[in-house]
This record gives sequence, structure tokens and C-alpha cells, in this order.
Amino acid sequence: MIYVCLPSHDEGATIGLVLWKIRQVFGESGREYQLLVIDDRSTDSTAEILESYAKVLPLTVVRHDQREGYAASVESALRLALDRTDRPRRDCAVVMQADFSHLPQYLPDLVRQIDSGADLVVGEVTLEGAPSRGYTMVRRWAPALLGKGAQVPGVRDTVSGFLAVRLSCLRMALKDHPGRLLWTEGWAANAELTTKLAAQARRVEAVPVVERFNLRQRPSRVSPWDQMKTLWGARRVLRMAGAAGGAQ
Repeated sequence: MIYVCLPSHDEGATIGLVLWKIRQVFGESGREYQLLVIDDRSTDSTAEILESYAKVLPLTVVRHDQREGYAASVESALRLALDRTDRPRRDCAVVMQADFSHLPQYLPDLVRQIDSGADLVVGEVTLEGAPSRGYTMVRRWAPALLGKGAQVPGVRDTVSGFLAVRLSCLRMALKDHPGRLLWTEGWAANAELTTKLAAQARRVEAVPVVERFNLRQRPSRVSPWDQMKTLWGARRVLRMAGAAGGAQ
């Protein structure tokens, strides 16, 4: 089973199309899948759209009563996938965005690596149609801004947030970090998740993907300057997490 985890906040303009495209991809391959959407207290049409799609797709929606943030939404979806599986060594979870920046067409590439024995597969992004030059530069240098705590051997782009993980690997990561898994937000949370999963993985692979911005129907919510400050502020958290992992 492939559990596709989609954190969502006010993505009513794109979430339906993303779900339908995922259905098309897995329909062509004949793979079993479930869609797990965490609606982080959206204020737009997201809830209504998800309700209609739940009638025709293998879709589970969890709605937060209060806004909890991106990292909490990702972690909720992953924990739900782990609760659902009865074969964690075979099944995997994929994390991707609901705003159509992560294209469903790359899902088979990620899953294929899991099938061939990888425990963690990270999508390494090439940007297309980025909203500004500042965005492109901060995105490119994000792993460096996060420091050594965000480094994974063989992975250049730890902040993409487009990844697939074998659920047995996820289970070990959660066991290694009782309580809360993710303490940072945004791109830093993507790097934190990647590094904590990689610490438990026997084999890590990276696959090239394109992150597109010209398919979105809303402006980017990322301020390059604010994101840079957030990344720099997360260095200490990731460094401490890395040191704790190395001490075990």
C-alpha cells in the first residue's frame, strides 16, 4: 500500500486537481494507494472540495480544529499512515504538497526506488517558474543555511519535502524520537524529517523532480527574507537533533 500524505491549508484552488492526478497515476500502474489529507483549519473551500472527493477516492481527511502548522500536519499524516499499515516493511508513505508544486507524475519514480530496496527516497528539485530571484537563491542555499544538522550523505536537496519512506523506517524514527518528531517549520521541517528518517534508513536514494510554480492558482506564501531567517534560526535545533542521534 502507498499512503500519499498531503498537508493542506487553504489549497482549495488546487487540492482537487492534485488528488485526481494522483488517482490517474496509480490507476495506470494498478498500485493500491490511500490519500491522507490533513486539513490544517482551512478557511477557503478546501473542506467542501475534500468532502466531494472523499465520495469517489480512497481518501481520509483529518481536520485540525486549530491551526497547528505545516510540520504538525506532516507528522499527523505520517502517523496516520503508520497506524493504517499492517505491513510496514512493504508499505510506504509519500509526502508531497497540495499546491501542485510537487507533480504527481514523479510518484512512480519515488515508489520504484522503494520497491527496489531503498528505505528513503528524496526528490531533488529543479525549480521552474519560481516567484522571484530571491526565492530561487534562498531555496538553493537553504541546506547550507541549515548547516551540518541538515546534511544527508548522497542527498543534495534535503528541504524539498517531496519524499517516500518505507513505513518500518518511519516507525524506527518515531521510536527514536518519542513524543514529537518535528520541532521546526517550513523548509527546515522538511530537512529535519529527511535527516531523522535517513538516520534509520539502510539505503537512501535521491531522484530528480521538477518543482513548478506556474501551475498554482495563488501567489507564493514564502517571503525569501523571512524564510532565510527561519532557516538560520533552525540551525541550532537541527544541530542538537543530530548530536542526540549520534549519541545513541
